[in-house]
Amino acid sequence: MNLVTGASGLLGSEILRLSPSSVGLTSKDCDLTESNHAILTLEDGRVDTVIHCAARVGGVKANTDNVADFFDDNVKMNMNVLDACREKKLKLVSVLSTCIYPDAQYVRYPLTENQLHLGPPHYSNFGYAYAKRMLEVQGKAYRQQFGCNFISVIPNNLYGPNDNYDLDNGHVIPALIRKFHEAIVSESKEVVIWGTGKPMREFTFARDAAEIIIWLAKNYDGAEPVNIGNPEQVSIESLALIISGEMRYKGTIRFDNSKPDGQFKKPSSNNFLRSLGWNGEYTPIREGLRETISSFTDRYPNVRGVSK
Repeated sequence: MNLVTGASGLLGSEILRLSPSSVGLTSKDCDLTESNHAILTLEDGRVDTVIHCAARVGGVKANTDNVADFFDDNVKMNMNVLDACREKKLKLVSVLSTCIYPDAQYVRYPLTENQLHLGPPHYSNFGYAYAKRMLEVQGKAYRQQFGCNFISVIPNNLYGPNDNYDLDNGHVIPALIRKFHEAIVSESKEVVIWGTGKPMREFTFARDAAEIIIWLAKNYDGAEPVNIGNPEQVSIESLALIISGEMRYKGTIRFDNSKPDGQFKKPSSNNFLRSLGWNGEYTPIREGLRETISSFTDRYPNVRGVSK
């Protein structure tokens, strides 16, 4: 049986939906930055694998404004989870992010797992990125010294129905969906988006990532991290046009060039994942966006990041 940290979040909730026998752990159950008590007190034999999705996450603005907090909270959380898994002799699947990869001048594209430590990450989210990179390092250290079965997976940008729609702390897709929806409701004739719209991004439907993680938890015990994201790229401008079209927004989209773009591109390779035997397919972005938008509009304002 699996224990899923961050169970109320975008990825954790999808894992629980696909694996209903799993146990979910949320911030309401335990503050993992302070304690690993909830894992240590599990009845022996009840859980054999921990899927560690819990993290403090956010978009470009949140990462820039709170760089130390993002580093501190994620390092504390990861230390507590890994230590508890070591003590309880549990398998651990640590969820990282492609933002941990080195900035463009240090790597060859597409990003492969063997390039992870070739240089520093992009400056726009270095606190979060280094905390997540150290999670991979710590997992290997525990594997070497204590013989722990700790593996790491690296998704790219995730999105889906249970996303966080907070405009300061959410990522680009939920932020755009909320902006267009509220512009439609308020009859605003313009939506302003940070940056130039030119950066390229990869997006993976959270349900696809959840399926892959569950598969790897059962089928992979290796030391090397595994890229699991959909390698198809789309520009932020194209993404905004797709979302506005799906939502039937009739106003103008303006890109604010005075705001940062973040990293221009970070295409990744999933060849290693394929070599391990995973032969599934990714949800096309229009299909995933359509389901995500429908879920948002049906539940608004009772969605994460909007309802209080």
